[in-house]
Amino acid sequence: MKPEGYFASDRAALVRQLPHPIGRVLDVGCGEGRTAESLRQAGATWITGIDLEREAAAVAAESYDDVRAGAVESELDSLDGTFDTILLYDVLEHLVDPWDVLRRLHAVVAPEARAHVSIPNARHWTLLRDLALRGTFGYTKAEHRDITHLRWFTRSDLVGLLESTGWAVDGVDFGALRPASRAAARLTRNLSAELLAYQLSAIAHRR
Repeated sequence: MKPEGYFASDRAALVRQLPHPIGRVLDVGCGEGRTAESLRQAGATWITGIDLEREAAAVAAESYDDVRAGAVESELDSLDGTFDTILLYDVLEHLVDPWDVLRRLHAVVAPEARAHVSIPNARHWTLLRDLALRGTFGYTKAEHRDITHLRWFTRSDLVGLLESTGWAVDGVDFGALRPASRAAARLTRNLSAELLAYQLSAIAHRR
């Protein structure tokens, strides 16, 4: 069971990172579709969503143009048209084979398409602390160490995942750091950022 509101996040901060034009959007793991308003305001001309949870997908259908309830692996082949922007927000870590999904996405994207990925950061200092000093990985019901996460990626791993599946990485972002973390990042010329960020995001374009 997921906490209340788990599928109702508006990913506006991530949408603001998207290069324009956004065009036709495929939102994999769309939840209840709360990102619709941010996407429309950013210029999305069409939004298709996919989500494994049928109840969440039914809510998303009220604001997206097309929503598929099911696993991304089974829904990709039935999609209509091609997409300019692919959103994979907190999705890849839940998949048995994210490499296969990223390769298969090439069949449904436009030539200049971009993918925007966000994942929990496997190099965050609290995870290293708990493993080394507390002897536990410390799974939780949601957030950074969600018990349903099957895969874990560092910055290097994320870049390798994308590059090995035909996506060229344009940049990796560590998100909004707390004031103390921003100061530490400046002092270390950003070397500490990966240890301080809960989430990583990357924008990549189709090779």
